[in-house]
Amino acid sequence: MKRLLKYAAAGSAVFAALAALLATQPAAPAEAGPADDLPKVEKAAHKGYTENLSVTVKDKESGKEVTLKGSFDMVPIPGGTYQMGSPPGEKGRKGDEGPQRPVAIRPFWMASHEVRWDEFDLYRKEAAVGSNEENDKRLKADPDAVTGPTKPYADETFGMGREGYPVICITHHMAMEYCHWLSKKTGKVYRLPTEAEWEWAARAGTKTAYFFGDDPRQLGEYAWFKDNSEDVTHPVGKKKPNPWGLYDILGNVSEWCLDHYAADAYAKLPAGRPTVEPVVPPTANRFPHVARGGSWNSKADECRSASRLSSSLKWIRLDPNRPRSIWWLTSAEFVGFRVVRAVEEEPKLKGIRSKVTTESD
Repeated sequence: MKRLLKYAAAGSAVFAALAALLATQPAAPAEAGPADDLPKVEKAAHKGYTENLSVTVKDKESGKEVTLKGSFDMVPIPGGTYQMGSPPGEKGRKGDEGPQRPVAIRPFWMASHEVRWDEFDLYRKEAAVGSNEENDKRLKADPDAVTGPTKPYADETFGMGREGYPVICITHHMAMEYCHWLSKKTGKVYRLPTEAEWEWAARAGTKTAYFFGDDPRQLGEYAWFKDNSEDVTHPVGKKKPNPWGLYDILGNVSEWCLDHYAADAYAKLPAGRPTVEPVVPPTANRFPHVARGGSWNSKADECRSASRLSSSLKWIRLDPNRPRSIWWLTSAEFVGFRVVRAVEEEPKLKGIRSKVTTESD
């Protein structure tokens, strides 16, 4: 009996030690159950905030230094688990939206609206140097240097409006370089959302085709799209937001995601357990990358939460430059972007930056 008690005491000590060790390990995402059990939304512990920007540049006419200011709001997006993609029976579904896979997302912030020219022009005026050769010199001197866009071939707004309007027709490379500038400027790490993060934020805890349901007749209350846009972009924030406070997450302009486009991306993810923060990292190739949400030029079913758009060489087909610009698109006045910031960044995404150069395909 004494020997049994001795072994029991020793076993209790071992179990206590194991419990203490496990308590120090990061929590694993909850295992995905049946599809009907998802999505599962965690309670957000982080708060929204306003990011204020200020740049000082030299006025070309007077030669004097002037200070320019801008701001944007960041909305807290909770973490959780959901089924990424669309079910086979969803109206308008395309083959690259499946098969559905369980995905776990950690909490992050997302801009309440798409990046406007108001903020973007601060970057252009502070970072632009006039030529790719000058940018190359910057990078040779400092691989972490900020680079800026060359002069656009034509009116970059395409006559659609500037103040309050979303940025359009910029390349995936430019969007990523803007995020790099913004990170250096603010001391916070901003980037493009992954596809998985974007869809999670757009769905806002729902599993219907749109965050308001399956019937597209309500879309006009939340989005500018083909039926109501009059073939132009509109100032951000004029429609109703989704349940998580995101304006124009559907329609107005399609939004760049971080991911390189792969039609079979979901099929490569496991079906029985959630993948944490999946992403197809961008490469040195200019195309294709993913854009989400539909635009002013999109049909209703192209604005569904699961709908995916792949960029292509056609988007720069009218560029007369050789090599073609790595900054500006000529035939994609429907694409823009918004930024995100992780509460705790994934190791695989730390320091991520565009690999595109003038020599890229």
